[in-house]
Amino acid sequence: MKKITGILLAGILFPLLGSAQSWHAGGFLGISNYSGDLVQQRVDLKYTKPSVGLFVRRDINRFLTVRLGVQYGNIAGADSTNESKDLRARNLSFRSDIWEVNLLAEINFLDIEVTGYTPYVFVGVAGFSFYPTTKDSAGGTVRLRRLRTEGQGLPQYPDRQMYNIRQVSIPFGVGVKVQLNDLWTVGAELGFRKTFTDYLDDVSKTYVDQNTLLQYTGPNGVKFAYRGDEVNAKDVPRGSYPVDGTVRGSDKNKDWYVFSGVTLAYRFGGSGGSRWGRQKVSTCPRF
Repeated sequence: MKKITGILLAGILFPLLGSAQSWHAGGFLGISNYSGDLVQQRVDLKYTKPSVGLFVRRDINRFLTVRLGVQYGNIAGADSTNESKDLRARNLSFRSDIWEVNLLAEINFLDIEVTGYTPYVFVGVAGFSFYPTTKDSAGGTVRLRRLRTEGQGLPQYPDRQMYNIRQVSIPFGVGVKVQLNDLWTVGAELGFRKTFTDYLDDVSKTYVDQNTLLQYTGPNGVKFAYRGDEVNAKDVPRGSYPVDGTVRGSDKNKDWYVFSGVTLAYRFGGSGGSRWGRQKVSTCPRF
């Protein structure tokens, strides 16, 4: 039985390992951005944060590459920099670390072995984690999820469950790769992440009853669900906690995050030769 299992494993792994030159290991260095309830535009570049990653990829053939990677980024947003007075009066803010593991398929438009470069598109699936936080008036970090700012998990709001901080996203985007030599490839890419949560920023629906929130989460729950009483802008008056049901965010569209930057990859197996087993065509007649 062990011999049969070994033969089967060898039969599965041999096609993947047989061409060492089609394996690459590399890194990603770039920026991360976010789209959601705390930015007025689709993506607010004022809140651009760093992003880094590592990956391995396997060239299946000339036009298909499979990539497995881990990515880190930081996203943020704040009402204080929006043009809308209504948003600045809300005065909410957040930041969150994003940790992602992804499996992607890259579709190459050209044979990089021939042209030396290729544009590509990619799509795949990813698992990621996040946890929205904010800063209090003294600069301390406040973890927002535990404060149930929109009544998540409270019996008075049975339709609002605690959001999961581990989620699935759909990565997709475009890029270009350039072959520096037989071993090194450099690239640049723009990658969007469609998520299935509206709570990357801890904002989604409406305000809940102030007394109910105070009862279950204490004064901090009320304080960080609405921060209009901390506004210092001359053209925006300080407000008081809104009544139950007042719009706080919009759950019509889910939140997104974006990773964009440059990649550098090293090819295993040394240099020389063709990965695809191409042979030079002879013009001599055969007998």
